[in-house]
Amino acid sequence: MTGHEATHTTSEMQDTEHGMADTGHPQGRTSMDHSGMAGHTEHGGGGHSGGGHAGHGGHVARFRRLFWVMLVLAVPVVALSPMFAMLLGYEVPTSLAWVAPALGTVIYVWGGSPFLSGAVNEIRAHRPAMMLLIGLAITVAFLASWGATLGVLNHTLEFWWELALLIVIMLLGHWLEMRSLAQTTNALDSLAALLPDTAEVVRGDAVEKLPPVDLAVGDVVLVRPGGSIPADGRIIDGEAELDESMVTGESRTVRRGLGDSVTAGTVSTDSGLRVEVTAIGDDTALAGIRKLVEQAQASSSRAQRLADRAAAWLFWFALGAATLTGLAWTLIGQPEQAVVRVITVLVIACPHALGLAIPLVVSIATERAARAGVLVKDRLALEAMRTVTTVVFDKTGTLTKGAPALAGIETVAGLSEDEVLAVAAAAEADSEHPLARAIVTAASERQLAVPATTAFTSQPALGVTAQVDGAEVRVGGPRLLAEHDLADPFSRSEAGSAGFTRLFVLKDGKVVGALSLADEVRPESAATVAALHRAGVKVAMITGDARAVADRVASQLGIDTVLAEVRPEDKAAKVAELQVAGGRVAMVGDGVNDAPALAQADVGLAIGAGTDVAIASAGVILAGDDPRAVVSVIELSRASYRKMQQNLGWAAGYNLLAVPLAAGVLAPVGFTMPMEVGALLMSLSTVVVALNAQWLRRLDLQPDRLDITA
Repeated sequence: MTGHEATHTTSEMQDTEHGMADTGHPQGRTSMDHSGMAGHTEHGGGGHSGGGHAGHGGHVARFRRLFWVMLVLAVPVVALSPMFAMLLGYEVPTSLAWVAPALGTVIYVWGGSPFLSGAVNEIRAHRPAMMLLIGLAITVAFLASWGATLGVLNHTLEFWWELALLIVIMLLGHWLEMRSLAQTTNALDSLAALLPDTAEVVRGDAVEKLPPVDLAVGDVVLVRPGGSIPADGRIIDGEAELDESMVTGESRTVRRGLGDSVTAGTVSTDSGLRVEVTAIGDDTALAGIRKLVEQAQASSSRAQRLADRAAAWLFWFALGAATLTGLAWTLIGQPEQAVVRVITVLVIACPHALGLAIPLVVSIATERAARAGVLVKDRLALEAMRTVTTVVFDKTGTLTKGAPALAGIETVAGLSEDEVLAVAAAAEADSEHPLARAIVTAASERQLAVPATTAFTSQPALGVTAQVDGAEVRVGGPRLLAEHDLADPFSRSEAGSAGFTRLFVLKDGKVVGALSLADEVRPESAATVAALHRAGVKVAMITGDARAVADRVASQLGIDTVLAEVRPEDKAAKVAELQVAGGRVAMVGDGVNDAPALAQADVGLAIGAGTDVAIASAGVILAGDDPRAVVSVIELSRASYRKMQQNLGWAAGYNLLAVPLAAGVLAPVGFTMPMEVGALLMSLSTVVVALNAQWLRRLDLQPDRLDITA
């Protein structure tokens, strides 16, 4: 890049040559709350045991395969089950009487294996929950069905059809659950992928290729144009524009030269460098972030699922009801009826609807979110969004576009803004620097006639020079004025103190104007802030930029809290401070340096246009760069939670009502619930839960429904 690039500086667009602070390398705190499997350890038999998400892809495949196989087997079991045939008024041919018991046994042993092994794990852990409740119901139904088939028990206790449907429905629920929990990427793998496969180490006059892991402190590595820096180090030869976007999330390049520190994983875009290695292995910035990500995953909360808690309560309720039922019927002298009633209670207690109450809502919610450009990686993150009281946005690349735009023009007497902009655009026409491009773009948008130029040159730390219509035109920062011993004629202006990037335009050695540039605020950001306020959520902004820059953006958007001049490694601590103050915090970011804060936050949301590591470290990913999607996530979270509560209420309410009836509490007035009626009501409750969940499909989550001018 030419020397002019080095002169276009501000608190927003920092260059070491302009005396701007070198923010260093991201060290961060932690990354996403990886509690997506929280509450699933009790499902050990289902393959859920262990925190983290590493094995969810295998779980998805397992439950999908089991569901389809068991569904096929369930068809003949249901059709040839004597009790089901009796309900519909037909008889099962004698020659086919063995089909239901034989295939029902296969379904119990094979299809029921995840629930049976999960039940065993819950017993060992002394934590009864969904798996034990399911395991108890299918085991009782299996044994009772064989007893009825062999004539040992009352024929009404033949549950082959109910056993098959129960296992199929539960497998469907767990398949949907595992699918919703499966991760799409891995944060640690993303971090590792930032490093090159080989490093070129200078050994005297020769260059030796080594894996980055074999580097030692003090080694000198050669970084070619377009190559990645293999380790943290210090430039000892050369100067280049570095693409640090994979670390900072910033799209613009930063000029680094002799003596400057560089971070592993960043890319030299235009020139070769020689870098002395100053840190390797666990001492590098990326390794530091990796450690913090791992710590976040290990320390994430183990929130219990609502369905598991309900299942635990229902387990003890069913067990207590069955015990009381057996005692009561035995005491009144009807031991055979006691057996029938106890078995009926235990089978009816199995939560058909409860098994789908949460997974079905989650599945539909994640599908609706995906259609709106929101990828839900962590179900618990989605659930937690409803309770968020503060949303913290990273500024650059999130609330702003991460690219400069012309914000204002100041001129001396006798010249118009268009005249100053036209000559500045002419001088900048041959530069590729983002600030130069912003000036040229602004002139084009105003449809100005830009004069032709000759003799274009650039000087590091000073600016660009060109001949425009026979006059010498120079454009550069404050150092350009100092070089010519000129005073800033606009020093008292608002732009001079508002944190803008300021470039001065000189014509034949005299200042004719000044251009103010700033990171352009996304037009959607104001609507986002307004919508969050309407939802009762406070908005904070965190940035490493100077206070003046941050305050300008905050006042423009109506942001409640401004956290400015925050180093990358301190972002997580700032989020923690907000949490300590009593809030539940969501963090929205796009860079590696945002990953620790994404983890510290109660919910991490990554901008899809950001880095792989930020995306991998978040529980929710916004596929686009529209911040209004955050509002959609909150609305979806609140709506889906309402549906979860409704479904759980219905599912658990059915059990609380049906179990006493099955036990025979109304027997004194002549009513006892037949087993087949209870079974049909169980299936009906499942249908009700499924239909209720479908209402989520009516939810409009498209970000553009929010008025962009709000």
